[in-house]
Amino acid sequence: MAGVGYDALLWLSFGGPEGPDDVMPFLENVTRGRGVPRERLLEVAEHYQHFGGVSPINRLNRDAMAAVEKQLAAAGVDLPVHFGNRNWHPMVEDTLASLTSEGAKRILVFPTSAYGGYSACRQYDEDIERARAAVGSDAPEMVKLRQFFDHPLFISAVADGVRAAHASLGDAPGIRTVFTAHSVPSSADAASGPPSEGGRRYSRQIAEAARLVAAEAGIDSYDVVWQSRSGPPQVPWLEPDIVDHIDALHESGVAGVVVSPIGFVSDHLEVIWDLDNEAAERAAEHGMAFARAATAGSDPRFAELVVELVREHTHGVKPRKLSPFPVAGCTVNGAPCAVGCCEPAKRPAR
Repeated sequence: MAGVGYDALLWLSFGGPEGPDDVMPFLENVTRGRGVPRERLLEVAEHYQHFGGVSPINRLNRDAMAAVEKQLAAAGVDLPVHFGNRNWHPMVEDTLASLTSEGAKRILVFPTSAYGGYSACRQYDEDIERARAAVGSDAPEMVKLRQFFDHPLFISAVADGVRAAHASLGDAPGIRTVFTAHSVPSSADAASGPPSEGGRRYSRQIAEAARLVAAEAGIDSYDVVWQSRSGPPQVPWLEPDIVDHIDALHESGVAGVVVSPIGFVSDHLEVIWDLDNEAAERAAEHGMAFARAATAGSDPRFAELVVELVREHTHGVKPRKLSPFPVAGCTVNGAPCAVGCCEPAKRPAR
């Protein structure tokens, strides 16, 4: 059976450097138009150089794509998977140009983010719109798959990661479960979702995913905190930061932490640096036990999830979800979900 009306699946991700010479050009792509001081870029570049200038994200994406291709074939869906990035090669514009030259007329797009919000959802719409504009009038129709933060396969994969992290500490008493996600400016969170929802779709979805995972893992009490802030100090971002939170937990007598990066689908360099290095080191300074739960992207259920999202379009499979949030994020040709949905926050005058 063919791809039922679609010619390909485009795996749309953030991108990352694959060598030392890539790091600064990559960071310049990420921050273009944002007025980020070069000193900050050099500071972040050091994080990448600590790992040989290579981000794991492209390799992890390719591994996940291979797993999805295998499961698509097993499901009888003839749909090749192609890779395109926002900030580094292979760039989405180049991938779409190649698909167009091969005669693709209609493709599905899987964005590697589970959530709503500008950075988590609408910016992928902008990537699609930009890529189609670069290709021109022959560009294929591009249908973006929906948000999946509350899909049972995502929740169960993350919950098993949390269980395994607790088990690695010997189920010691006094271990606190802490969920993290990428911080964003408070104004961006306030603008996330359609205006009729009252904003804060991003942080509310993170909180709901954490609730669902905790329930699945049998955890009664937990915290939701943030990581990877990069903005100027005068601009409010979602808080508390994970390292500050570990300090606070230590002050309150907590013996250790299990940290689950629920806001990420794979081990981005931010996960490795902010959690496996900075947070782990701070916990060690306090004599606290520390374990970091696995992200969902390397779990076999993640590939199953992507295939199920595809089959919602190719075979009319009913969407599965565990929360009362509306099904959202599925858009065509880069149009937003709704008028005013996740409008990019206006940057303060400098």
